[in-house]
Amino acid sequence: MGTEVIEAAGMRIQFLIEGHETNDSISIFRCDFEAGARSPMPHSHDAFDETNYGLSGEITFMVDGVRHSLGPGDVLHVPRGVVHGFGVKEAASILAISTPGLFGSSYFRAMADALNAAGDGPPDRDLLIAIQKQHGLTPALPTS
Repeated sequence: MGTEVIEAAGMRIQFLIEGHETNDSISIFRCDFEAGARSPMPHSHDAFDETNYGLSGEITFMVDGVRHSLGPGDVLHVPRGVVHGFGVKEAASILAISTPGLFGSSYFRAMADALNAAGDGPPDRDLLIAIQKQHGLTPALPTS
C-alpha cells in the first residue's frame, strides 16, 4: 500500500496501486471525506472508467443526471465520457478503481496545491479546469 497521503478540501487520498505499477491496467485509491468536504466540479473522464466502492458513510453521486447514494458495500460504475459529480454531507470513505490505470496521484497533488494556495478564498477556477484537462478529465461547464 502506498504511504503518501494527499490532503485537500476535506479529503484524504491514498493510492494503493498506481497505473505505472500495473503497466497502466488499473489504479486504485482510497478517499476519506470529512463531513461537508468540497467536491470537484462535475466532469467526465476521457480515457478511463471509474468504479467506486463504498466503505463508510454515504456519498451522493449524480451520474448522467441520475442520483445515486453510495454507502458501505455499494458499488457504482461510471463509464468514461459520462458526466458525474458528488456531494458529501457526512464523513465517508470510498475505494476508487480506474481502468485503465491512467489516473494517478499527480492529479490530486496538483489539485491540492491549487486548493491550498487559495486559503480561505475561492480557488482559481481556470487553474482547476486546466489541471483537470491535463489529467484526462473534461469539466462539465455551464453553457450560458
